[in-house]
Amino acid sequence: MSIWKYANPAQFMRTTDGLLPWLVGAAAICCTAGVVWGFLTPDDFRQGSTVKIVFLHVPAAMMAINIWVMMLIASLIWIIRRHHVSALAAKAAAPIGAVMTLIALATGAIWGQPMWGTWWEWDPRLTSFLILFLFYVGYIALWSAVEDPDSAADLTGVLCLVGSVFALLSRYAVLFWNQGLHQGASLSVQSGERMSHVYRYPLYLAMLGFFLLFLALLLIRTRTEIRRRRLAALQAREMRA
Repeated sequence: MSIWKYANPAQFMRTTDGLLPWLVGAAAICCTAGVVWGFLTPDDFRQGSTVKIVFLHVPAAMMAINIWVMMLIASLIWIIRRHHVSALAAKAAAPIGAVMTLIALATGAIWGQPMWGTWWEWDPRLTSFLILFLFYVGYIALWSAVEDPDSAADLTGVLCLVGSVFALLSRYAVLFWNQGLHQGASLSVQSGERMSHVYRYPLYLAMLGFFLLFLALLLIRTRTEIRRRRLAALQAREMRA
């Protein structure tokens, strides 16, 4: 069975209609359980209670980067195969990614102030993350500025490709540059750098919750974009009649 059948708007709407309620429920359970479990963990011996913001900061930062990657893939599918659902999905994902990036920046500042003694530092990862947020804003603005939806999808696809550089920098900046206040990866496969299981397991659950939340919001917003496109097509047909 080909996955390309879901590029058909009618098939996409039928499939997601039954999936969406389950996805919303799972996202609500995992997000609530992960964050509450995380904030009930004991204080860290170095960072005290401030470490608990990791259960919001890390999932939001993870999704901010991965949402842009998803937008890039969807944009490339549009450019190569001209499937409208992929373009609309990329458009629908952008505001969600912008909010996730803003949450990551805000929680990072709140976490950094007691740890670093400052709300902001022009650290490579922080700077690239701020630029990524500006790309999100520019992407949303470009969709709004171009009237023809196909032209808007083409232009935003190119912008998405350029912005992917900063998405990668946001993820791997600490590996490219040794200087900077930002700590290394919160989760690591190296045994000496692993987070304690007391924090790791609720963090995994919170990350799963944020991922499911994104999927639920993405389906809701994509379905809205499909309906909006259908309405525009009907209005254009009535004007020609």
